[in-house]
Amino acid sequence: MLLLVLDLLGIAVFAVSGALVAVRQRLDIIGVLVLATVTGLGGGWIRDVLIGDTPPASLEDWRYLLVPVAAGLLAFWFHPAIERMDRLVIVFDAFGLGLFGVAGALKAAEHGLGPIPAAILGMVTCIGGGLLRDVLAGQVPVVLSSGELYAIPALAGSAVAAIGFELGAPTAAVALPAAALITGWRLLAISRGWRAPVPGVRRT
Repeated sequence: MLLLVLDLLGIAVFAVSGALVAVRQRLDIIGVLVLATVTGLGGGWIRDVLIGDTPPASLEDWRYLLVPVAAGLLAFWFHPAIERMDRLVIVFDAFGLGLFGVAGALKAAEHGLGPIPAAILGMVTCIGGGLLRDVLAGQVPVVLSSGELYAIPALAGSAVAAIGFELGAPTAAVALPAAALITGWRLLAISRGWRAPVPGVRRT
């Protein structure tokens, strides 16, 4: 039950971020709900399709659809107040990132994938929804262009989870440190201004 609650909380936070992008793009309520749902669930959809677990689990449990819709409506009506709590949303997003990375990597590993592809799918679970959100919003995906340390911590923590699973470690012993690595790295990057490397400007 705890894992379900944490999973739904992560989806809600991601969905709010998607809804806020839609609000800033001046989309109507349908656009807000679509971006909220895609951001909250898109990474899991991509992972489940790639590992052949169809239909995706989030489409078989009504709670997984209700949460992003509710989050989208909340952001649609109360977006000024939510944007004032931007710092808190970022913190929850970091915890959602840790949860999704570990859950994605472990699910891929349980379906027979090796540590490397399982780690990649853990990262995809984290960033897939945001990628789809930005493409639908007509902008270059933030995770690919802003220098934010987002995908790199997700990949690192997912790799820890996948390797631990491959070595036969207990799930709890694998999940907790892997999630802590992702969340801790992301929060440190935010607080200290760490950025991903970008190409230098070539002088002619």
